[in-house]
Amino acid sequence: MKFYKKVFKPIIGCVIYLSTITAQATCLGDQAATKSLKVYIVPQFTATQIYTRWSAVLEQVGKETQQCFDLIVPTSIPQFEGDLLAGKPDFAYMNPYHAVMKWRNHQYIPLVASGDPIFGILAVQKDSRINDLRELGGARVAFPAPNAFAASLLIRATLAKDGVPIEPVYVKTHSNVYRSVIRGDAAAGGGIQSTLMSEPPELKSELRTLMETKRYTSHPFSANARVSEAVRKRVQDAFLAMDKSSSGADLLKGVQLAKPILVSYKTNYQPLEALSLEKFVVKSAE
Repeated sequence: MKFYKKVFKPIIGCVIYLSTITAQATCLGDQAATKSLKVYIVPQFTATQIYTRWSAVLEQVGKETQQCFDLIVPTSIPQFEGDLLAGKPDFAYMNPYHAVMKWRNHQYIPLVASGDPIFGILAVQKDSRINDLRELGGARVAFPAPNAFAASLLIRATLAKDGVPIEPVYVKTHSNVYRSVIRGDAAAGGGIQSTLMSEPPELKSELRTLMETKRYTSHPFSANARVSEAVRKRVQDAFLAMDKSSSGADLLKGVQLAKPILVSYKTNYQPLEALSLEKFVVKSAE
């Protein structure tokens, strides 16, 4: 299939190249800053895609706030969660349920999120005969990771509520989910609308959406509580200021922070506690 030549091979090559570009750019922002702050990004896409998009954003935010950022891209969502548990990030872009999960002594404070809500989608091949969730009974369904919020937790909770048993398989990234469905490795796959829309047209044309979840406040860019309030405020202001220029708005759109808004745990993420998703959370799962 021509699609695989256009989409799969370039991704492999980019991943190999990543080790070079991460080694060369350890400080994004103000080179004169006295220390670097570690920024961890939940891996929804390939490492190269994340690094390319986020490095431009952090370079601008760093210069505006006079901070130096060290961008770190974990290889999987479970690894990202382990890093949160260990308190490694100074800042982290996490999914909404990560904001709800308890991380022992490490508190993460939501700062900004996209003004566009997040919702999960369940994708199938465009020509699939599956037209109803109940037809997925006993089927393999791909997810990026057990604890991905909209792409996994919400969808698995919905299927369980409807009494649809599935065989979940976890393939590390949203990009891998969509490709697993196209290859026929899974009958369906969980993702979110924004990551699907970021894929090449050739991929999107091979899929259709079977189901959408309810909408919630999107991924927060959060700070470890050890980061001073003054620095947190400057970072918030810098993200909001970026959206005032067309170039800055484009950069934010690329990292799923389009039309950024100020967020707080109490207002935007505490309501998620009522969803009782903890029964679907998998601790330290690879």
